Amino acid sequence: MFGQIQPLTSADLPGCLALAQDRDWLPEERKWRLLFDIAVVYGVRGPGGELAGVTVLTRYGAGLAVIGMMLVATRYGGRGLGRALMTRALGDAGDATVFLHATPAGRPLYEKLGFVPVGATQTHLGCFRPADPVRSPGRSRLAGPGDLMAIRRLDAQANGTDRALLVRRLPGFTGQLRVVERLGAVTGYAGAYDGLRYVSIGPVVAEAADDAKTLIADAAAAAPGPVRIDLDDRHPRLLEWAAQRGLAPGVSSTAMVLGGRRLPGDRARCFAPLMRALG
Repeated sequence: MFGQIQPLTSADLPGCLALAQDRDWLPEERKWRLLFDIAVVYGVRGPGGELAGVTVLTRYGAGLAVIGMMLVATRYGGRGLGRALMTRALGDAGDATVFLHATPAGRPLYEKLGFVPVGATQTHLGCFRPADPVRSPGRSRLAGPGDLMAIRRLDAQANGTDRALLVRRLPGFTGQLRVVERLGAVTGYAGAYDGLRYVSIGPVVAEAADDAKTLIADAAAAAPGPVRIDLDDRHPRLLEWAAQRGLAPGVSSTAMVLGGRRLPGDRARCFAPLMRALG
Protein backbone atom coordinates (compact mmCIF):
# COMPACT_ATOMS: atom_id res chain seq x y z
CA MET A 1 0.00 0.00 0.00
CA PHE A 2 2.79 2.41 0.94
CA GLY A 3 6.00 2.95 -0.98
CA GLN A 4 9.51 2.57 0.35
CA ILE A 5 11.02 5.28 2.51
CA GLN A 6 13.41 7.24 0.31
CA PRO A 7 15.32 10.54 0.37
CA LEU A 8 13.36 13.30 -1.31
CA THR A 9 14.49 16.21 -3.45
CA SER A 10 13.41 19.83 -3.57
CA ALA A 11 10.91 18.80 -6.26
CA ASP A 12 8.93 17.27 -3.39
CA LEU A 13 8.66 20.63 -1.61
CA PRO A 14 4.96 21.14 -2.52
CA GLY A 15 4.12 17.78 -0.97
CA CYS A 16 5.97 18.71 2.22
CA LEU A 17 4.08 22.00 2.44
CA ALA A 18 0.78 20.17 1.92
CA LEU A 19 1.64 17.76 4.75
CA ALA A 20 2.47 20.70 7.02
CA GLN A 21 -0.90 22.30 6.32
CA ASP A 22 -2.65 18.98 6.87
CA ARG A 23 -1.20 18.92 10.41
CA ASP A 24 -1.99 22.61 11.05
CA TRP A 25 1.65 23.67 10.72
CA LEU A 26 2.57 26.81 8.81
CA PRO A 27 3.69 25.99 5.23
CA GLU A 28 7.07 27.71 5.60
CA GLU A 29 8.74 27.29 2.24
CA ARG A 30 11.99 29.07 3.18
CA LYS A 31 12.56 26.72 6.10
CA TRP A 32 11.95 23.66 3.96
CA ARG A 33 14.32 24.89 1.27
CA LEU A 34 17.06 25.25 3.88
CA LEU A 35 16.35 21.74 5.17
CA PHE A 36 16.58 20.29 1.66
CA ASP A 37 19.87 22.13 1.26
CA ILE A 38 21.71 20.95 4.37
CA ALA A 39 19.84 17.85 5.58
CA VAL A 40 18.27 14.63 4.31
CA VAL A 41 14.50 14.75 3.92
CA TYR A 42 12.95 11.27 3.92
CA GLY A 43 9.49 10.54 2.58
CA VAL A 44 7.04 7.70 2.15
CA ARG A 45 4.30 7.78 -0.47
CA GLY A 46 0.69 6.73 -0.19
CA PRO A 47 -1.31 4.57 -2.59
CA GLY A 48 -1.90 7.46 -4.99
CA GLY A 49 1.75 8.54 -5.06
CA GLU A 50 1.19 11.48 -2.70
CA LEU A 51 3.49 12.07 0.25
CA ALA A 52 2.08 10.23 3.25
CA GLY A 53 4.84 11.12 5.72
CA VAL A 54 8.22 12.83 6.02
CA THR A 55 11.01 13.39 8.49
CA VAL A 56 14.36 15.19 8.35
CA LEU A 57 17.83 14.09 9.50
CA THR A 58 20.60 16.65 9.88
CA ARG A 59 24.08 15.35 10.57
CA TYR A 60 26.79 17.55 12.08
CA GLY A 61 29.92 15.54 11.48
CA ALA A 62 30.04 11.99 12.78
CA GLY A 63 29.16 12.79 16.39
CA LEU A 64 25.83 14.65 16.40
CA ALA A 65 22.59 14.26 14.47
CA VAL A 66 19.19 15.94 14.78
CA ILE A 67 15.82 14.58 13.68
CA GLY A 68 12.92 16.92 13.05
CA MET A 69 9.81 17.75 10.99
CA MET A 70 8.15 14.40 11.67
CA LEU A 71 4.87 14.63 9.75
CA VAL A 72 2.36 11.91 8.86
CA ALA A 73 -0.82 12.76 6.97
CA THR A 74 -3.87 12.79 9.22
CA ARG A 75 -5.63 10.13 7.17
CA TYR A 76 -2.66 7.76 7.56
CA GLY A 77 -2.18 8.12 11.30
CA GLY A 78 -1.87 4.99 13.42
CA ARG A 79 -0.37 2.84 10.64
CA GLY A 80 3.23 2.81 11.83
CA LEU A 81 4.58 5.32 9.32
CA GLY A 82 6.09 7.53 12.02
CA ARG A 83 7.98 4.60 13.54
CA ALA A 84 9.17 3.48 10.10
CA LEU A 85 10.43 6.95 9.21
CA MET A 86 12.21 7.27 12.55
CA THR A 87 13.79 3.83 12.16
CA ARG A 88 15.20 4.80 8.76
CA ALA A 89 16.58 8.10 10.05
CA LEU A 90 18.10 6.48 13.13
CA GLY A 91 19.74 3.82 10.98
CA ASP A 92 21.41 6.48 8.86
CA ALA A 93 22.48 8.45 11.96
CA GLY A 94 24.76 5.56 12.92
CA ASP A 95 26.64 5.97 16.22
CA ALA A 96 26.03 9.71 16.48
CA THR A 97 24.33 11.25 19.50
CA VAL A 98 20.78 11.83 18.22
CA PHE A 99 18.79 14.81 19.45
CA LEU A 100 15.26 16.04 18.77
CA HIS A 101 12.51 18.35 20.01
CA ALA A 102 9.31 16.42 20.71
CA THR A 103 5.78 17.74 20.51
CA PRO A 104 3.32 16.24 23.02
CA ALA A 105 1.85 14.16 20.18
CA GLY A 106 5.22 12.75 19.14
CA ARG A 107 6.79 12.17 22.54
CA PRO A 108 5.21 8.72 23.23
CA LEU A 109 6.72 7.31 20.02
CA TYR A 110 10.14 8.76 20.76
CA GLU A 111 10.11 7.33 24.27
CA LYS A 112 9.33 3.88 22.86
CA LEU A 113 12.33 4.25 20.57
CA GLY A 114 14.63 5.01 23.51
CA PHE A 115 14.70 8.80 23.63
CA VAL A 116 15.08 10.38 27.09
CA PRO A 117 13.98 13.92 28.07
CA VAL A 118 16.88 16.28 28.80
CA GLY A 119 15.17 19.66 28.84
CA ALA A 120 12.68 21.80 26.94
CA THR A 121 12.21 24.89 24.83
CA GLN A 122 9.29 27.27 25.15
CA THR A 123 7.95 29.44 22.35
CA HIS A 124 7.59 33.15 23.13
CA LEU A 125 5.60 35.27 20.70
CA GLY A 126 4.51 38.91 20.57
CA CYS A 127 5.55 42.48 19.94
CA PHE A 128 8.75 43.21 21.83
CA ARG A 129 8.76 46.18 24.22
CA PRO A 130 12.23 47.68 24.79
CA ALA A 131 13.17 48.50 28.36
CA ASP A 132 13.99 52.15 27.50
CA PRO A 133 12.30 54.48 25.03
CA VAL A 134 15.66 55.27 23.45
CA ARG A 135 18.15 52.45 23.05
CA SER A 136 21.85 53.01 23.56
CA PRO A 137 23.79 52.54 20.29
CA GLY A 138 26.51 49.99 19.78
CA ARG A 139 25.29 47.23 22.07
CA SER A 140 25.31 44.77 19.22
CA ARG A 141 26.02 45.22 15.54
CA LEU A 142 25.26 43.58 12.24
CA ALA A 143 27.76 40.87 11.39
CA GLY A 144 30.00 41.18 8.37
CA PRO A 145 31.87 38.58 6.29
CA GLY A 146 34.86 38.93 8.59
CA ASP A 147 32.81 37.74 11.56
CA LEU A 148 31.84 34.34 10.14
CA MET A 149 34.89 32.46 11.43
CA ALA A 150 34.33 33.84 14.94
CA ILE A 151 30.63 32.90 14.74
CA ARG A 152 31.59 29.42 13.57
CA ARG A 153 34.04 28.95 16.46
CA LEU A 154 31.52 30.19 19.01
CA ASP A 155 28.83 27.93 17.57
CA ALA A 156 31.15 24.92 17.64
CA GLN A 157 32.05 25.52 21.29
CA ALA A 158 28.37 25.67 22.25
CA ASN A 159 27.24 22.68 20.17
CA GLY A 160 30.32 20.49 20.50
CA THR A 161 30.70 20.13 16.74
CA ASP A 162 31.54 22.27 13.74
CA ARG A 163 28.24 23.20 12.09
CA ALA A 164 30.01 24.95 9.22
CA LEU A 165 27.40 23.88 6.64
CA LEU A 166 24.69 25.68 8.63
CA VAL A 167 26.75 28.71 9.69
CA ARG A 168 27.78 29.47 6.10
CA ARG A 169 24.11 29.77 5.13
CA LEU A 170 23.11 32.12 7.93
CA PRO A 171 23.98 35.37 6.09
CA GLY A 172 21.71 34.44 3.18
CA PHE A 173 18.93 32.86 5.21
CA THR A 174 18.59 35.46 7.96
CA GLY A 175 17.36 38.98 7.39
CA GLN A 176 19.77 40.16 10.07
CA LEU A 177 22.75 38.42 11.62
CA ARG A 178 24.09 40.20 14.70
CA VAL A 179 27.12 39.85 16.95
CA VAL A 180 28.06 41.22 20.35
CA GLU A 181 31.68 41.80 21.39
CA ARG A 182 33.66 42.12 24.58
CA LEU A 183 37.26 43.34 24.53
CA GLY A 184 37.29 43.02 20.75
CA ALA A 185 36.20 39.37 20.66
CA VAL A 186 32.84 38.06 19.47
CA THR A 187 31.07 36.58 22.50
CA GLY A 188 27.62 36.03 21.04
CA TYR A 189 25.64 35.97 17.84
CA ALA A 190 22.00 35.82 16.79
CA GLY A 191 19.99 35.62 13.61
CA ALA A 192 16.49 36.78 12.70
CA TYR A 193 14.50 35.80 9.63
CA ASP A 194 11.08 36.55 8.18
CA GLY A 195 8.32 33.99 8.57
CA LEU A 196 4.77 33.96 7.32
CA ARG A 197 3.30 35.59 10.43
CA TYR A 198 6.26 36.89 12.43
CA VAL A 199 10.01 37.35 12.50
CA SER A 200 11.75 34.36 14.09
CA ILE A 201 14.81 35.06 16.23
CA GLY A 202 17.43 32.33 16.28
CA PRO A 203 19.90 30.92 16.65
CA VAL A 204 21.01 32.75 19.78
CA VAL A 205 24.41 31.60 21.05
CA ALA A 206 26.31 33.58 23.67
CA GLU A 207 28.78 33.24 26.50
CA ALA A 208 26.45 35.01 28.96
CA ALA A 209 22.74 35.65 29.42
CA ASP A 210 23.26 39.43 29.28
CA ASP A 211 24.75 39.08 25.81
CA ALA A 212 21.78 36.93 24.78
CA LYS A 213 19.38 39.63 26.01
CA THR A 214 21.25 42.29 24.06
CA LEU A 215 21.12 40.26 20.86
CA ILE A 216 17.45 39.38 21.25
CA ALA A 217 16.46 42.96 22.10
CA ASP A 218 18.35 44.47 19.16
CA ALA A 219 17.05 41.85 16.71
CA ALA A 220 13.49 42.37 17.95
CA ALA A 221 13.79 46.15 17.79
CA ALA A 222 14.60 45.91 14.08
CA ALA A 223 11.62 43.65 13.35
CA PRO A 224 8.61 45.35 11.71
CA GLY A 225 6.03 43.39 13.72
CA PRO A 226 5.65 40.44 16.10
CA VAL A 227 8.59 38.16 16.81
CA ARG A 228 8.94 34.54 17.86
CA ILE A 229 11.75 32.86 19.75
CA ASP A 230 12.08 29.32 21.13
CA LEU A 231 13.94 29.81 24.41
CA ASP A 232 15.80 27.03 26.18
CA ASP A 233 14.44 26.42 29.69
CA ARG A 234 17.97 26.26 31.13
CA HIS A 235 17.62 30.01 31.50
CA PRO A 236 14.46 30.69 33.53
CA ARG A 237 15.37 34.33 34.18
CA LEU A 238 15.67 34.90 30.45
CA LEU A 239 12.20 33.41 29.97
CA GLU A 240 10.85 35.81 32.61
CA TRP A 241 12.63 38.73 30.94
CA ALA A 242 11.13 37.84 27.55
CA ALA A 243 7.63 37.72 29.04
CA GLN A 244 8.18 41.10 30.71
CA ARG A 245 9.19 42.55 27.34
CA GLY A 246 5.89 41.49 25.74
CA LEU A 247 6.74 38.03 24.38
CA ALA A 248 3.99 35.78 25.73
CA PRO A 249 4.98 32.19 26.61
CA GLY A 250 3.27 29.55 24.52
CA VAL A 251 3.76 25.92 23.57
CA SER A 252 6.69 23.91 24.87
CA SER A 253 8.59 21.08 23.24
CA THR A 254 10.63 18.46 25.06
CA ALA A 255 14.30 18.13 24.20
CA MET A 256 15.16 14.43 23.97
CA VAL A 257 18.35 12.45 23.34
CA LEU A 258 18.52 8.83 22.22
CA GLY A 259 19.64 6.65 25.10
CA GLY A 260 19.99 9.65 27.42
CA ARG A 261 23.48 10.43 26.17
CA ARG A 262 25.09 13.68 27.19
CA LEU A 263 24.86 16.30 24.46
CA PRO A 264 28.28 17.55 23.34
CA GLY A 265 29.45 21.11 23.82
CA ASP A 266 28.67 23.82 26.33
CA ARG A 267 24.89 23.74 25.93
CA ALA A 268 24.38 26.53 28.45
CA ARG A 269 25.52 28.87 25.67
CA CYS A 270 22.64 27.76 23.42
CA PHE A 271 19.77 30.11 24.23
CA ALA A 272 17.59 29.47 21.17
CA PRO A 273 17.85 27.34 18.01
CA LEU A 274 17.55 28.57 14.44
CA MET A 275 14.61 26.17 14.25
CA ARG A 276 13.78 23.14 16.35
CA ALA A 277 14.23 20.80 13.38
CA LEU A 278 17.94 21.71 13.25
CA GLY A 279 18.67 21.36 16.97
